[in-house]
Amino acid sequence: MPYTHGVYMQENPTSVVAPITADSAVQVIVGTAPVNLLDDPASAINKPILVNTFAEAAAKIGYSDSFDKFTLCQSIDASFRVFNVAPLVLINVLDPDTHKEAVEASVKTISNGQVLIAEEGILKFGFTVKDETGSTTYDITDDYTLEFNDDGYMLLKVVTGGQIATDEETKLTINYDKLDPSLVDKDDIIGGYTAATGVYKGLECVSQVYPRLGLVPGLLLAPGWSHIPEVGIALTAKCEGINGVFKANCIKDVDCTATGVVEYSGVKAWKDTNSYTDKHDIVCWPMCKIGAKKYYMSALMAALIAFTDANNDSVPYVSPSNKGMRISGTILADGTEVYLDQVQANVLNGGGICTALNLNGWRSWGNNTGIYPSSSDIKDRFIPVRRMFDWWGDSFILTYFQKVDSPLNKRLIEAVVDSENIRANGYKARFQIADAHIEYSAAENPVTDLLNGKITFHQYLTPFPPAETIINVLEFDPAALTAALE
Repeated sequence: MPYTHGVYMQENPTSVVAPITADSAVQVIVGTAPVNLLDDPASAINKPILVNTFAEAAAKIGYSDSFDKFTLCQSIDASFRVFNVAPLVLINVLDPDTHKEAVEASVKTISNGQVLIAEEGILKFGFTVKDETGSTTYDITDDYTLEFNDDGYMLLKVVTGGQIATDEETKLTINYDKLDPSLVDKDDIIGGYTAATGVYKGLECVSQVYPRLGLVPGLLLAPGWSHIPEVGIALTAKCEGINGVFKANCIKDVDCTATGVVEYSGVKAWKDTNSYTDKHDIVCWPMCKIGAKKYYMSALMAALIAFTDANNDSVPYVSPSNKGMRISGTILADGTEVYLDQVQANVLNGGGICTALNLNGWRSWGNNTGIYPSSSDIKDRFIPVRRMFDWWGDSFILTYFQKVDSPLNKRLIEAVVDSENIRANGYKARFQIADAHIEYSAAENPVTDLLNGKITFHQYLTPFPPAETIINVLEFDPAALTAALE
């Protein structure tokens, strides 16, 4: 170290900006991940895993840019790299014990004391290394080590002093299994619950999110799978009665493959035929791209909704429509680019479908849930209004659960009414709602209910609808022209 005398400066790399959080839009995503990258893949199979940063997601469930194989990764990328928003709850259904294939043994030559196998999904378990003839089997600790590089490829490193020679002529016979995501099907995503073993799988793991993590699901999605009608319908079914009480919304994709819909004019018919028509459905078409990466729109829409909420005090009163999508284009499943004008995008919106529009940059476009136009009830058709009702109800449950089993007396009634009205006035003062107030009515609480320990409150909630149409009437004023010429 050189001798120093004086004042010196030193710079450190810029710290990663912490993601902003949106408790109102906790994303619960079901799909597949490269769990082979983990030391213990079993820890990330059919379990809700909470992550708050990209590094945490990569460490707990694995990451790959191969979104077609590992569908959870597009949500990881969209949330942490595109919008930098957290948290995510990830549910991986890919099981290395089941969804794998055997790879035929191959001979590799050592280079610089190591062998790189440029292939994703390689499993460490069952990986064997022999000499070129196959007569000698080497030990994974004494003779070589295995690790994954940044691309998810397997790197075999020869241990100095072991049985394997490190010269450039040494050849090794390598045998291994690798993940086969193509073996995962819609039934794995839909999942189920086995009462005899207490095992939850797939979407059934949604009911484990709150008991395990203490988080109420806000958005349910399965990008890469939700365009399959059976999965889409299962997603909707999970939006109500989560843990018996909570509600959420699901973000679903319309199939934009050759067997789905490749023209905007046919999207509504597909949506109606496949029953993507619930008040909790946020239906998207087509897909998106950022450079060479292809995303199902649901992954980006969910991240955008969470980002919008986070920038509005985690209150979901602002519509996700007409917000920057941070994409470079919209595409069909085969990569064909789609450019909608505003008239075409409005046709989709009128059918209860959200899309993206290139209007001075790519923007989300659409305020309606899937129930529109079959229902025009304001609390069901507009995304921010529907989400406010769900969020408000969930918040009420969490806030007053502590009051359950308290004496059913006047003090309990006053505590709920006063607390809730004070809370509502705060949101009203910030223009996050038009109004909300709660009442206790004797007419709604017959003595038979009170004798059975049941009490009912009546709350009125009025979120603001989005200003979907703004009209300015222009008119020529002849009098002004006459006056100007006098």
